[in-house]
Amino acid sequence: MHKKLRLGELAIQLTLLLFGVLSILVTAGIVLTLGEESLRFFASGQISVWKFFTAAKWQPAIGEFGILPLFSATLMTSLIAMLIAAPLGLFVAVYLSEYADPRVRAVLKPILEVLAGIPTVVYGYFALTFITPLLRSVLGENVVSIYNTASAGIAIGILILPLIASMSEDALGAVPRSLKEAAFALGATKLETSLSIVVPAGISGVAAAFIVGLSRAMGETMIVALAAGAGSALTANPFRSAETMTGYIVRISGGDLGYDTVDYNSIFAIGIVLFLITLGLNIVSRRIVRRFREVYE
Repeated sequence: MHKKLRLGELAIQLTLLLFGVLSILVTAGIVLTLGEESLRFFASGQISVWKFFTAAKWQPAIGEFGILPLFSATLMTSLIAMLIAAPLGLFVAVYLSEYADPRVRAVLKPILEVLAGIPTVVYGYFALTFITPLLRSVLGENVVSIYNTASAGIAIGILILPLIASMSEDALGAVPRSLKEAAFALGATKLETSLSIVVPAGISGVAAAFIVGLSRAMGETMIVALAAGAGSALTANPFRSAETMTGYIVRISGGDLGYDTVDYNSIFAIGIVLFLITLGLNIVSRRIVRRFREVYE
């Protein structure tokens, strides 16, 4: 019996090791591919690294490759998504963790999983055919463009809501029961215990959930490609059309541009920037968890 258990544990360890090595190899392949094509882009001599990150115009047809308009649109849609998903996700997590009856939780959890399983292209058409008309009917057709970053951001917020809610619930559920019982013993209500004890105690996991959700929002492709519009624009108006980094990558990679042209290679330079941003966000989330986890152990 013990021999079978050891063999099973060994098989699990080998499987995890295999997947770990595979993940490292895939990540290294992505970095090498993006890096090689990005070097070709900058080696063309038409754009310097400094101008690429500081110029405020992205018009490849006339040799303008400033990533700021694409980055600002990506940031805008992501922040709108977080304004939707962060408070709602935390509210859902607190309710499921502290208030929901087991039967209610058994119903709500699958609903959240259904939201997470809907293809992103469906969310894109939902933003274009429902959210945008709704915004135009409320705020006016002269205010809201048919393609806009607001509707795309709202749809992305709905998309990442299950992710934030699930991770936050796990963090709140890991809070020691003794902390809650101590709060109740001191006369705190359930609401006071939830907001003053449970949420602060699980703040590391909640913060990590928010950062992972932001990373997922910045990497979203199909929703922004369908709902945010094409054509770069450096604007702070969320009701106007603006192309994001991922939206530009989709448009160019699916177009008629020749391989190894400057326009085509620009998508790899954008890709490496997007990869570094999301990688940095994930590293920050892991550091937050490691830094604050010991406080409540």
